[in-house]
Formats: sequence, C-alpha cells, structure tokens
Amino acid sequence: MAGYVGVFVSDPWLQSQFTQVELRRLKSHFNAMKRENGGLMLADLPSKMARIKHVGENLTEQERESFLRDSYKSLEEDVDFELFLQIYLKIQAHAAARMGNTAKSSSAFVKSATSTLLHTISESEKASYVAHINSYLADDEFLKKYLPIDPSTNDLFEVSKDGVLICKLINVAVPGTIDERAINMKRMLNPWERNENHTLCLNSAKAIGCTLVNIGTQDFIEGRRHLVLGVISQIIKIQLLADLNLKKTPQLLELVDDNKDAEELMSLPPEKILLRWMNFQLKKAKYEKIVTNFSSDIKDAEAYAHLLNVLAPEYINPTTLTVKDHLERAKFVLEHAGRMGCKRYLTAKDIVEGSPNLNLAFVAHIFQHRNGLSTQTKQISFLEISPDEAQMSREERAFRFWINSLGNSSYIDNVFEDLRNGWLLLETLDKVSPGIVNWKIATKPPIKMPFRKVENCNQVVKIGKQLKFSLVNIAGNDIVQGNKKLILAYLWQLMRCNMLQLLKNLRFHSNGKEITDADILEWSNSKVRNSGSKSRMASFKDKSLSDGIFFLELLSAVHPRAVNWSLVTKGETEEQKKMNATYIISIARKLGCSIFLLPEDLIEVNQKMMLTLTASIMYWHLKQPMEDQISISDSDSSSVDTISTSTLDDTASECSMDDNSNR
Repeated sequence: MAGYVGVFVSDPWLQSQFTQVELRRLKSHFNAMKRENGGLMLADLPSKMARIKHVGENLTEQERESFLRDSYKSLEEDVDFELFLQIYLKIQAHAAARMGNTAKSSSAFVKSATSTLLHTISESEKASYVAHINSYLADDEFLKKYLPIDPSTNDLFEVSKDGVLICKLINVAVPGTIDERAINMKRMLNPWERNENHTLCLNSAKAIGCTLVNIGTQDFIEGRRHLVLGVISQIIKIQLLADLNLKKTPQLLELVDDNKDAEELMSLPPEKILLRWMNFQLKKAKYEKIVTNFSSDIKDAEAYAHLLNVLAPEYINPTTLTVKDHLERAKFVLEHAGRMGCKRYLTAKDIVEGSPNLNLAFVAHIFQHRNGLSTQTKQISFLEISPDEAQMSREERAFRFWINSLGNSSYIDNVFEDLRNGWLLLETLDKVSPGIVNWKIATKPPIKMPFRKVENCNQVVKIGKQLKFSLVNIAGNDIVQGNKKLILAYLWQLMRCNMLQLLKNLRFHSNGKEITDADILEWSNSKVRNSGSKSRMASFKDKSLSDGIFFLELLSAVHPRAVNWSLVTKGETEEQKKMNATYIISIARKLGCSIFLLPEDLIEVNQKMMLTLTASIMYWHLKQPMEDQISISDSDSSSVDTISTSTLDDTASECSMDDNSNR
C-alpha cells in the first residue's frame, strides 16, 4: 500500500457510506465533469450522471432532472464533491426504489437504510403517527401550542422543522435519552439553533437504535416528508417494542419451556418475539395457521379475530368469524379492539391491504395493553444480572448501535448472534479500513456450510492482528461460537481503531503519524488547562470523572456557548452526577458527536466509554474550520501537532483483550 492516498471527506457519515475504491471512482467522475464544464452546477448533473453506473442505467435524463427539481429549490447551485456524493446516494436510492428493490423486510418500519424509502408517503401511516404524537405529547408544555396536529395537512413536517418535536418524541420512546436542558426551545429559533436541535435529535436517534442513512439536518429543515416520516416511524417502533424483552416483561418466559429456549428468546429481535407471542395466543384459540409476518398472513383478519377472542373474550362478536368479506371482518376486529381500548394505528383498509408498519404497531399496542400472559413468572437464574454482566450488556448495546450506524447491508439486533458468521464484521472492518478485506475468500450469507463461517471469522481475526489489536488466545471459531467476552473485546478495539483512524485522517500536518490514547488524554487536559481551569484527567479510569465537571469544562473549552453553567450541579450525589452525565451526553450530541454511551458509563467511569467520548469531542473540534476553532493558544496547538509516532498500544491503554477477559 505504499504511496496509497485515500480520498478524504470531511463529513464522517458521508465518508462511512463509501469504500475508498468507490470514492476514488466517483472523485474521478466528478473531476472530469468539472473539467468539461469549467465548473459544475446542479443543472449539469442530469446529463453528466448518465455515465455513472446504476444512476445512469436505471433512470432517464428526464427522470434525474425531475428528481433534482423536486429535491432542490434551484438548479443554479454550485456542486462541490460532498454535495455530489449526497446527490449520488439519493439518486441511487431513488433508482433502486423505481426498480422495486426496497421491500427487504415484511415486518420492519424502516429497517434498512432510510434512503431506500419511496419518495411518496403513506397518508395512512402519516395519520397514525400523527395520532400517536397527539396522544403521547398532548401534555407537553412547549408543544401544546402546536398540538393536536391535523393529520390531513402537512403540519407534521412544518412542526418538525425546528427539531423540538423529534427530540421530545425520542424521550417518549426511550425516557431520559435527551436532557431537555440541551434543547433550544423558544418560539423563533435562528438557523444555528435549529441546526443544533436537528444534530441533537439525529445523533440521539442513532443512539437509541435508529438506522439513519442518507439523512442530514438539512432534510429536516427543508421538511423532506419521506425522510422525516421514516425517522418518526423508527422512533415510534422503538417505543412500541420496548417491553418485548425478558427484563421488562419476565412473563414472556411463559412462551418457552426451559433455560435453553429462554436464552434463544432473549437473542431474538422484538418483532420476532411479538410474532412468537401472537402465535402462542393463537394456539390457545385453536387457530391452525402460523403467522410469520405482519402483512400477508393477517390480511383476512382471521388471526386478529382469534387473538382478540383469547385476550378479551368478554367482547366477543360471533359475527366476526362468520362474515365472508375481509373488510367487514376487519371492521369487526377494530370494534373489538376499541372496546379493549386498543383502537389505534390502523384502519380496516390497512388490515386488508397488509400494511406491515401499521399492523406491527397495532399488535405491539395490543401487547402493551393486554398480553394475556400469566402474572406468575418462572424464575430463571441467568436473568439475575451481576454488575459485570450489566456493563457487558451496556457495551453490547453501544457496539450494536455503532455498527448499525455505519449503514452495513444488514441491521443487527444482537452482536453475539448476528455477527457469528463473520460477514458483518468484515463489512465493518472495510468501513474502518477501506480495502483491508479480501472479499474473494469471504462468503456472503446465507451461509449453509459451518466451515465457511469459520473462514470469514478467521479473516476477521487475521485483519485484527494486522490492525495491531490485542488478540490473545482468540480464533475465528470463538466468534462463530458466540464467545461474549471475546466478541466484546474485539468490537471495542475495532470501535477504538475507527475513532483513531478518523482522528489521524484529520491531521494533515502530522504527516500521517498515528494518534494514541495518550495523545487524546493530553489534548483534553491541554484544552481544559488553556481555558483557565485547574481540572485534570489523570487517565480514562480516573474516578474523579464521575461528577462530570471535567467533561463539561472540556465541552465549554471547545465551544464556549455549549454549556449553560447555571444548569450544572456540583456532582456530589448520585442524582447530581446523573443530571450532569445526561447533560454532557446531550451537549456532545448537540455539537455533532456521534456517541453511544449511557449516563451510567460516565457515573461508573467506564474507561472504554470515557476514551470514546473524549475522542469524539476531539474529532468534532479538529474537523471544524480553523477560523471556527476558538481560543487555540500556541501551547494548545503544540499538544495537537506533536502526535506520537508509536503504533496503537492496547497494553498502555489498559483496554486490552486480557483486561476484558479478566474483569
């Protein structure tokens, strides 16, 4: 790889969407277009993009021009390379939609990349989500002047333009995700404040498990309906499925016979658990069919009729199962659900048309309201979680959401199960270090022969060693077998490597020297010291960090307006520490940091997450234009420029495989 020069893109999300091979190819196209025209405007793209594969093959020039006119106010705008990449992704997604490639999952709200949504929206879905918002946010003091929203208008997209509604909806779905002190809330927001709210909501949405590919703050500001609705649908889905796990609803153990089955149940995605619950109840009703999806299998409404008869027999209508017309039966079903207090999310027409999003929402709502499970729960030993297991669970969550944020080919619900064939790990490695994977010897799912999975995972381990990961006594088969500690240790080093690589890419004047944990530590201490504070972080496991004051001072040092110090507590009690921790996370996301830690990680000083947070703040600060970097003194800049030439040292960082295994 000597002499290899990658194509650098300042937007980290945009960089993550392409391999370096793709970027070089597109950069070549872009440069050729500019040379031919002596510049490049949006109006030039419909004809010029004919030469690009997929975009040129699947859409006519007129279709490309029509799409651009719908997406942008003026076609006289100049196009730089990053805008060109954004347009390429959007037109490619539009072409895929036109070719009918969007329906990947029969039971997902928006499971694949949001960009694959059609540019037309379902009015029925919009009406359901508006009803949900009107119900759950009706008592919000700030939003009451905008609610209820009229579902027959486009008011939903207008109200969403300042970012407050989406932030509030995220907190309904996963309470406490966003510290509302960080939201800019006033009647008239300036563009800067509005952009901050959208940055906060997008980074927070990713942090609760949404997949947001090809979506940026500008899409919210311009009210692009299909993208806004796609985000809202994912957030509502997360809320409705929140109880479908054994921690929240231990009664689900009634669905299984023994510990082994219970462990399998815990590894299933919420939609699969919901289907299993539905079939469990239908079996009681002697319903012979198995429901495998929330679309075609429920179109005749028979499954719904049997399900509601089991859950609420007091409201049975004998006519429901004797009527022949599916639409009439669906109407009877909704009347039954209404008497239960569950008439929400869909109409009889949505049932017979098999709308997967709305039917999933409907069944989840029924489960929340009346699940029909025994109040006597079985006690299974592995449900009792130790402190170490709780930390492992938080780390699994952080790594899972990080991997999903990269826009890989598949969404993962459980890293211990979904990474075992090695393919998604190889995809992630290719995102972190483009070109490092030998795809010729990799096997793409579905993989029938077990040894092919081992081959994939052996390459994962081999590449990890190339990247200087500490991989003591680990082989590909350990990943295939789902060894939790080894998988978490590998993912931590991969996530850390990604952050250090991003930082290295920003240091043009460091001549490609590696950045180490010690450099990040020194940078943060230098920033805080030069802001006039005496606070100092001794290491990423310094217990004094638990009060949050150091990170608040660091955020204030990189952006003086970021922290409202009147809202900061002394961090002396557990409650005060938690208040500071949630504020830190929200402020960092509001600036633009894509982070996946929880307040507990800050309070307990999880050194891995401390490093991730610090590196994310450093990355955000260093990628700002130099004129926007505030108060950089000579001594401060020297600490950044004098980057260590040492390679990644996992022993020095005290986050090695051995440390993870011996906790």
